[in-house]
Amino acid sequence: WTLGGAVCTPPFQEGLTLSHPAAMQVQAQNMKLNSARGLPQLRMSRRVMPVKAVASEQRTGIAGAAGTKSWTPTSWREFPVQQQPEYPDQDAVTATTDELALMPPLIFAGECRTLQARLAKAAIGEAFVITGGDCAESFSQFSANRIRDFYRVLLQMAVVLAFGGGVPVVKLGRIAGQFAKPRSANDETVDGVTLPCYRGDIINGPEFTPKSRIPDPARLMRAYNQSAATLNLLRGFSYGGYGGLARVSQWNLDFMSNTPEGHAYLDLAKRVDEAIQFMIACGMDPASPLMRETEFFTSHECLLLDYEQALTRQDSTSGSWYDCSAHFLWCGERTRQLDHAHVEFLRGIQNPIGVKVSDKMAPGDLVSLIATVNPENVAGRVSVIVRMGAKKLREKFPALIAAVREAGQTVVWVSDPMHGNTETVLGYKTRRYDNIRSEIEAFFDVHAQMGSVPGGVHVEMTGDNVTECIGGGSSISDEDLKSRYHTHCDPRLNAEQALELAFYVGARLRKGRTEAAAKLQAAAAV
Repeated sequence: WTLGGAVCTPPFQEGLTLSHPAAMQVQAQNMKLNSARGLPQLRMSRRVMPVKAVASEQRTGIAGAAGTKSWTPTSWREFPVQQQPEYPDQDAVTATTDELALMPPLIFAGECRTLQARLAKAAIGEAFVITGGDCAESFSQFSANRIRDFYRVLLQMAVVLAFGGGVPVVKLGRIAGQFAKPRSANDETVDGVTLPCYRGDIINGPEFTPKSRIPDPARLMRAYNQSAATLNLLRGFSYGGYGGLARVSQWNLDFMSNTPEGHAYLDLAKRVDEAIQFMIACGMDPASPLMRETEFFTSHECLLLDYEQALTRQDSTSGSWYDCSAHFLWCGERTRQLDHAHVEFLRGIQNPIGVKVSDKMAPGDLVSLIATVNPENVAGRVSVIVRMGAKKLREKFPALIAAVREAGQTVVWVSDPMHGNTETVLGYKTRRYDNIRSEIEAFFDVHAQMGSVPGGVHVEMTGDNVTECIGGGSSISDEDLKSRYHTHCDPRLNAEQALELAFYVGARLRKGRTEAAAKLQAAAAV
């Protein structure tokens, strides 16, 4: 369901060859792009790049920061690389990744193309993106109930946004692969003992013991298996009727039933139910896919490149390469260097991708980064995920929008209001709901000022009744943090806080829609 958008095409419609990427070569197509850094001088020339609505067939031979060369799934190994673990047994890593390379893909190329088409709509205001999920998935907290509760909350958020914005909502989960985490230091010290940092369950364990902190390649296969099981459940929910609009009033979590957000959601759900009954009375089939199915896509940070390479496959229908570990992957703030391995890897896969951007990003550098990973200016290919904090966003964000617009580049602008608002309170890493909301407010205000399009919101949240972020309607205090603080990494919004935030975003979308309609009406009257 998309409340007016297109119905999802069924999965499993397009096959992928499962050959090991290292055994296959992509035909070189050398393209010379004039710039001192091997990139087009877009701002200087003010050249408007044409927008393509579909992905190109190949992404090889594109100029990277190191010069013009063809791309392969292994070409990233020729570049400097950040944030990778130091495995004690490299032969064991090779054996595991070789085995992973023979496993079935987790997602399919056709699904990525569908997502890219949806994101292209978000870039021009005809859709809106909601991305949510854990900071980092864990092996110990894996359960069907947790997946279901997260899924229900994200569906609730999507309904609120669709109702407010009047546009289809693209649902992206930080799930089925969000295991690895970048760290600011390689080691941490506790009570005078220094050990390697915890880098996510796909690499090592959170327990502060020498054995747990040793990177273990066997965890790669466990992460793959958990991702496959998670995706199996999510597909069942999405196409088996659970995610259909007919169940919109049944998604509320038990602990939300007596909260203001829970009541507000049920009021909205009743209005949706009434609209559905009216549509049925007008002849709509309640058993149609529009009513029973929903699109749901997975995403994670492209960080652990051994894992990503092992799951990269060549699409048998187009010959293009896709990272089949997720539909959407993003490059983090710590790994977006133009002449480094992560950008080299991402420029060659055909998945839609994101780049995380803080106040440290210079406008010209952002233009160069976008040109590197999307030289053909394919609509829906790149999302720019902005994380700055409200004050810095108001100061720095307008220049980024202006530079990208001047370069003629098409991107989806997404707000990540979480990572620029992290602090430590009483020994707990936390975030204040008011600061999170303030950054989203600034995000919408700047877009209104610049005449650009707010394309989505990216939050760390859970369906669990946790106490990890302070404030919001749930009134979590500093002292409450110790009550139900369960995250293995960064603090997450609980279900009540996430839904409250969705109502605010929905109100901003409604305001933007109303103002745009008023401008059109005024223009027509002239």
